[in-house]
Amino acid sequence: QVQLVESGGGLVQPGGSLRLSCAASGSIFSIRTTGWYRQAAGKQRDLVARITTIGITIRDYADSVKGRFTISRDNAKNTVYLQMNRLRPEDTAVYYCKVVTTYDSEYWGQGTQVTVSS
Repeated sequence: QVQLVESGGGLVQPGGSLRLSCAASGSIFSIRTTGWYRQAAGKQRDLVARITTIGITIRDYADSVKGRFTISRDNAKNTVYLQMNRLRPEDTAVYYCKVVTTYDSEYWGQGTQVTVSS
């Protein structure tokens, strides 16, 4: 079992920045990848960014956030971050953290709201 706690969401003006955190606990040794997903009202949940948590660091991003968002990890703190810069109104959504383990199990966090508005 892996437990995830997200934090860092909030209200920000267009062009602003936020940093989301996803802190993991439990069977953290089994985490293979950690990803950030988002779900806007009335839309499906989509991948925003993903990072490998074991071994060589591999990152991938949705085209809509490339060059603006950066995903990173701090293994000592069992935390993955999503630095979001140059935020746009269309980035407004609930952001979720998901991990996939070496056993192919998936765990989701509770989500954190990000609202980009003037």
